[in-house]
Amino acid sequence: MSGRLRRSRNKVIAGVCAGLAERVGWSATRMRIVYLVVSILSAAFPGTLVYIILWFVMPGPED
Repeated sequence: MSGRLRRSRNKVIAGVCAGLAERVGWSATRMRIVYLVVSILSAAFPGTLVYIILWFVMPGPED
């Protein structure tokens, strides 16, 4: 695992999934697929809500 949890510059919407992927050492695509599947299996709303919360809670990318 690398450094502190932050959003990534490699972003599609807000960089949340890419930031999580960097933290655990996965590719951003793999994390996005896992996040999408988990969100769908949890009836989508909780996954969307968690993403929005992480968007505001996670600090932006380092300069």
